[in-house]
Amino acid sequence: MRELSYAEAIREALRQEMQRDERVFIIGEDVGVYGGAFGVTLGLVEEFGEERVIDTPISELGIAGAITGAALTGMRPVGEIMFMDFTTLAMEQLVNQAAKIRFMFGGKAKVPFVLRTPAGSGTGAAAQHSQSLENWFVHVPGLKVVMPSTPYDAKGLLIASIRDDNPVIFIEHKLLYKVKGPVPEEPYTIPLSTAEVKREGRDLTIVATSIMVKRSLEAAEQLAQEGIEVEVVDPRTLKPLDEETIIRSVMKTGRVLIVHEACKTGGYGGELAALIAGSEAFDYLDAPIVRLAGRDMPIPYNRTLEYHTVPQVENIVEAARQLAQGRV
Repeated sequence: MRELSYAEAIREALRQEMQRDERVFIIGEDVGVYGGAFGVTLGLVEEFGEERVIDTPISELGIAGAITGAALTGMRPVGEIMFMDFTTLAMEQLVNQAAKIRFMFGGKAKVPFVLRTPAGSGTGAAAQHSQSLENWFVHVPGLKVVMPSTPYDAKGLLIASIRDDNPVIFIEHKLLYKVKGPVPEEPYTIPLSTAEVKREGRDLTIVATSIMVKRSLEAAEQLAQEGIEVEVVDPRTLKPLDEETIIRSVMKTGRVLIVHEACKTGGYGGELAALIAGSEAFDYLDAPIVRLAGRDMPIPYNRTLEYHTVPQVENIVEAARQLAQGRV
């Protein structure tokens, strides 16, 4: 199978859905002529024109309001907020309007939009351009939250998100944009409630999100050389969550390490830990549930400090080794 980068897979999903459905359009800051802050939408304005690839003023609240209103009128907009940090400026429309409208109108209105936004650290972009704020959106009933970790997942999940009748927050990690992987040419969807076991193992389960899936797989390869076989589970969609796949994996291995980039306090790992502790998997645990997450601090500009603020491969290896050897 041919390989595409994560960014190319997203672009192909957008192109194919725009070709399939004239209601789909893209709107955001610099998504047109410039091709997006990270080049994801390059070439689309030349193909579809300025009426379907729309550059906006610097107003995140305006973008969120525009996609909410357009979705209510029957369109299927894909908005882009170029850094996830700036979703803070759009929260009123996302949280108080888009998330609640379908419920408040008794299902007679729907808000089928996708809001794409890059998150995460690793580019030296400092505290205001490097955050992982996914759990803010997970907390809001009415929003779906997607975090693909591979090019294959990015394409399939984005197409499914565009076709969904609810508002979807689609979170892309900046460091994944250049990562390549196999992607089919034809359109396909991945249901927004389907986790995937990325690697089979017997000794412990790592549940990881976004770029931490890639790092966990690298860690698992290193640990395999020590005789520790790690199973890696990627939720892919944080909401709705495929609970069954995670619980089944923990029952199989008896140990679980949860890894994410966002700050530990109030992070998604706490939700996963509560899920496992309250499920039938609890009786199968041979060790405490362990969380490995970002430090509770702003992301530093200094590259060395930034590196040590969020989990890296070596941190995952050490945490998993201690868990597997019963040293926690």
